[in-house]
Amino acid sequence: MSATEVTRADSEEEPAVEEATEPAPPRKWTVRRLGSLLAPALIFLGIREFGLLVLTWMAAVTDRSVTEALRSWDGQWFLGIAESGYQGVPDGLVDAFGQRSAETPLAFFPGYPFVVRWLAGIDGEGGIGLVAASFVVTIVCGVVCSYALVRLGTHVRGGSRRTGLILVALFAATPMSIVLSMAYSEAMFCALAAWSLVGVLEKRWILAGVCCAAAGLVRSTGAALVLVVGLAAIVAIVKRRDGWRPWVGGVIAPAGLLGYLAWVGAQTGEWDGWFKLQERGWGTGFDGGAATVKFSLEALADARSVLEVTTVGLIVVALALLVIGIVRKVEWPLMLYAGAVLAMDLLANGLMNSKARLMLPAFTLLIPVALALAKRKPSTAVLTLCALAVAGSWFGAYSITSWGYAI
Repeated sequence: MSATEVTRADSEEEPAVEEATEPAPPRKWTVRRLGSLLAPALIFLGIREFGLLVLTWMAAVTDRSVTEALRSWDGQWFLGIAESGYQGVPDGLVDAFGQRSAETPLAFFPGYPFVVRWLAGIDGEGGIGLVAASFVVTIVCGVVCSYALVRLGTHVRGGSRRTGLILVALFAATPMSIVLSMAYSEAMFCALAAWSLVGVLEKRWILAGVCCAAAGLVRSTGAALVLVVGLAAIVAIVKRRDGWRPWVGGVIAPAGLLGYLAWVGAQTGEWDGWFKLQERGWGTGFDGGAATVKFSLEALADARSVLEVTTVGLIVVALALLVIGIVRKVEWPLMLYAGAVLAMDLLANGLMNSKARLMLPAFTLLIPVALALAKRKPSTAVLTLCALAVAGSWFGAYSITSWGYAI
């Protein structure tokens, strides 16, 4: 065959047709995939359910109602505000000194009770009721928080999804995690704070700012979050990162907290009205930690109660975890947040019995523990978490059944 014929034959060949690429088939909802998706919620709910079982046992022993215990102390204030607003709180509710004025209810932030009121009235007449609504809001917020904690666990240096899941278990098992099942605002605040911190680490500034602003309407601890989001936004702006978003996130972040404090100031006629209410009604004010040190020494000297001695131990553990987190170089926004929460708690006087509960929002202190357990054998991690869950469940149940004072 001549060269001309070969060329003609090649030209007459059919051009190669590329195989069409078919779209990837949708992922099937296997049991394993569904379990992975639900793992944070199942871990959180499982540990909290165990805590409620322990509470049920201790309530029966002490002749207490479980429902009454779960809505006691601050829960009564939140439910009163949810039912009738700040002006209609029952007269029987008084401050720590047994007193009450028209302004006393303003000491409680509006975020949690207003959401409870909205949920209770969503079906109109014959809805689920305020008490049930308060528990639903608390539980849902706890689950929402658990997914944020998993994200934080994967973002920290040396972290992983396993670290995040262990972090969820530690959070659900902390000694005062009983409030994550009560008509208290901690679960809602922690959910908003955790997602705000996720926004900071992921440079999602709008998420960080909006969640921070909402958290500022739930608890005064929002000030710690405002500090972190604001400082992180300033760092991003100085380094010219992420365009206009850090500006917007930083501006939004303090809106909720400052807005409520300003409103209380207008209602009381004092620019620092909320702080004055706290001081007059609960003896709470900044004293540099003198009251905390005095309480700790006295509690250790005469061992007045299990709750007080354990509270001192928890304070020491919290401070140690803060130092460990800094030494291990856990991301600075997470450690700054934990340090600020501890400072707001330990450097103030007021009700010493509430110190352990007020440390709960400093959940980023648990990250070094989660990192350490994630490197251990699964059996070691599980046994450790089970022991912590048992101890934490007992202590939480004790605090609202056997202990006779407000937490």
